[in-house]
Amino acid sequence: MAQLEALLDPTGMEAGAADTTLSPRPVSLRGLTIGLLDNTKPNSTLLLETIAAQLQEHHGAGEARLYTKDYFGTPVKETLLEEIVRECDVVITAVGDCGSCSAATVADGIMFERAGVPTVSITSDSFLMSGQAMASVQGFPGFDFYAVKHPMASLTAEEVRERAMTAMPEVLRILGVEEGR
Repeated sequence: MAQLEALLDPTGMEAGAADTTLSPRPVSLRGLTIGLLDNTKPNSTLLLETIAAQLQEHHGAGEARLYTKDYFGTPVKETLLEEIVRECDVVITAVGDCGSCSAATVADGIMFERAGVPTVSITSDSFLMSGQAMASVQGFPGFDFYAVKHPMASLTAEEVRERAMTAMPEVLRILGVEEGR
């Protein structure tokens, strides 16, 4: 006699995973806490901190808090996700510059959006399709993220800052910030 076995869905599509609604956008960043999720890839920290400094200097954002994932190729752990959601008003996560880390960076962004936190995920343009594929697998095919010019890992500090400055209009657009644009 056949017995029923529980199956696990390896795609990450679980209850609520088809929710494609963005979290409410802030319009202004004045006083808001920015969460920076560093995936440990080279130059991620500098890219994120440069963007946060621009948001603070030109858009009145409040404190920026830097968090670091355990591993770049997997989505953020639930405990860290909950901590960031509890402590931050918006999140920027970076940088996906390979296949698995780009997919994980996009998955992170979708998880934060579903938790109610506006998020910008940043990958490199060479792995745009990897990020888009992850968004589809997560049931959020229209998830909007930004792709910086590839490569990121081999850049000098000045070149990373230039990439951050280039990203600023899209970061503001994705966050829905209207003030100061």
